[in-house]
Amino acid sequence: MAAELATVAPVPGAGALRVAVDGPPVADPEGLARSIAERLPALGRSAVVVPAAGFLRPASVRLEHGRTDPDARYEDWLDAGALAREVLDRTGPGGPGEYLPELWDTVRDRASRQVHRPLPPRAVLLVPGSLLQGVGLAFDVTVHVRVSAAARRRRTPAELAWELAAFDRYDAEVDPAALADLVVLAEHADRPALVRQGRFLP
Repeated sequence: MAAELATVAPVPGAGALRVAVDGPPVADPEGLARSIAERLPALGRSAVVVPAAGFLRPASVRLEHGRTDPDARYEDWLDAGALAREVLDRTGPGGPGEYLPELWDTVRDRASRQVHRPLPPRAVLLVPGSLLQGVGLAFDVTVHVRVSAAARRRRTPAELAWELAAFDRYDAEVDPAALADLVVLAEHADRPALVRQGRFLP
């Protein structure tokens, strides 16, 4: 699947191609993004992976209503403004062509103190994470890894079951599979299938 996705995305122009790899944690969007990135150099294209998990809000905001609040997981965890400001806007048209690899260290719950890094020319910038659509982020291409509600329940560890309601709400309110340019059907992790939509239709 990673090899197929690496060949599908259009060749970027002078700037970067900003690609979201969106999916619930059980779909491992970061693993998929890194697999795509590994294959792009062989196609003559550089790649950078910037996980959205590096742009979560401080624990005082994320966990204000407790550690297992699905509405907070849906609304309050991702600092979409920071991700736009420090990554997507800076690598998009008119930006300086640089990105911040991480803003917030969630383990230590403090600023990561990273510095901006230059993006290679004509690079593919992959941003993996969850709940990335419907919050106004300026991606050029969006890949959604779709796992049905039933499969999410089967595959989510018991200690993370509280998150399921957030992803149910995401499906109902945003319909990420309909919005995405490319959909990876991952009901069964060992048998994914790719669906192209809009301008990516054969």
